[in-house]
Formats: sequence, C-alpha cells, structure tokens
Amino acid sequence: MFTTFKPNNKLLKKYIDYYYVDIKHDNTLTVYDCFPHYNNTISVYKSHEYIEENTVYKQNGIPLQIFTPLRSDVLHIQQIGSVERFVMVFKPFGINQFLTNIDFSSIIDDLDFFNEDECNHLFNHIKSEEFISIIETILLNKITRIENVIIENSIDYIFKHYDDFTVNQLADYLGFSRKHINRVFKENIGVSIKNFHEIVLFRKTIEEKLLHNPDETFTSIAHKLNFTDQSHFNRLYKKFVSESPNQFYKNGQLIGEQDTFWRFYKD
Repeated sequence: MFTTFKPNNKLLKKYIDYYYVDIKHDNTLTVYDCFPHYNNTISVYKSHEYIEENTVYKQNGIPLQIFTPLRSDVLHIQQIGSVERFVMVFKPFGINQFLTNIDFSSIIDDLDFFNEDECNHLFNHIKSEEFISIIETILLNKITRIENVIIENSIDYIFKHYDDFTVNQLADYLGFSRKHINRVFKENIGVSIKNFHEIVLFRKTIEEKLLHNPDETFTSIAHKLNFTDQSHFNRLYKKFVSESPNQFYKNGQLIGEQDTFWRFYKD
C-alpha cells in the first residue's frame, strides 16, 4: 500500500506539499534511491531503528522519526522487514514553521516531533479516512509561525522565474547584496541560492516529463524550460543523478499521485 494525500487545511497547504502512507507488512527487503529534491521530509516508522543508514525493522521497537533535509544528491534507502510508516513532505521553508534551529547538513534519526500518544493515535488510524484530519489537528498545534521576507520572497521569485534566473536578478529584485541573501538562505534552507535553483530546475524537468506530458521529448522540455541547448539539459542530470535523462527515466518509477519518483532495485 502506497498512498499520497494533499493537505486539506488551508494553513497547512502553505507549508506541506503532501503526505504519503507506505505499508508493506510482508516486506523482507526493499532497496531504492530517492533523487534530489527541494522539499524536506519527516518520516515516522511504527517500529524501527536506524542502523548504518538503513531503516531496519525492529520487533516491538518504538516509533522511529527521521528528518531528511533538502538534498542535492541521491539518497540510498534499504528497508528491512515489515514496513508501516507515514511521511510529511514539507515545502521549502515549510519545515521551519514546525522546527527551530534545524541542522540541514545531514539526516536526523532521533527526531522527537510527535510524542508517544500522538504516534499511537496516528498509527491506529493510518488506514482510515480519519487519518488526515487527525494528523492535521496535531500539526496545527505544532505550528510556530516564522516570517522571513528574504527567504519567502526568494523562494517565490525562484519558482516564478526558474527558467530564466540569476542570483544577480534576485538581488536586484530584493534590494540586498548577493552575499547577504546567500547567507540568510543557507541558514534557513541549507543550501546556496544557486544550488537551490538548480534543484528546482531539475525537479521542474521531472514534472514536465512525468506529470504533464510523458510523451514530450527531452529536446522539447529543454527548449520549454529555456536551457541553452540539449547538452546543458544533459549536464544537469549528470550533476544530480550521474546518468543521462534517458537512463534516469528508464530506471525509475513514479509511485503515488505526486512527484514521488524512485529507482527500485531487485532482490
């Protein structure tokens, strides 16, 4: 069972892109790659422990809560044993409304976002229609509204101009120096503006190919998104996934109804 859900609450829609539930009770081993993304996630496993970068099932273990920051490299995952988890996919700067003093440099595998009662309540209803209303009631009680005009306006500008963007243009638009904007951006998002823009551009090419027009050629997508040429388009894929666009889509799989595109490895 793998199901994606969009937020229902108007306020949460600003900060959360979607949720998904992943249940594989008969799983022995699932190995897959997640690709660079501008979103952050909190994954909550019902009964697991985190060992040597593998998510390992532990009988009668306590819930495992993992924060995965925005990433510019491929994340390799191994799930060993029965899996029951739910995941919140946060928009850029969305996670900042729920957590403070975030370390974006690495995965946090000892997160304490939900308390024990909240976890038990959520897993008791993970398969029910009430799950979204329950999780959103809990999340609304955890919001601490954080405002940052530079971050919010930068993100908005990049998403509106991802196909024709320079840091200098952004600096002129905001009225701050490149150095200042980059420092604030890195503190609150975890990467430089340039790197963030490249990740956004990469994910936009994926949206075009998988969600908008699967039959569209790479040449057409490159032209539509204002790449200088096909070579520039190919270099972006080489940088983030170390393979050509053709290999990337051939080896990956879209699951759910959002942009969850992973590469699964056979046993």
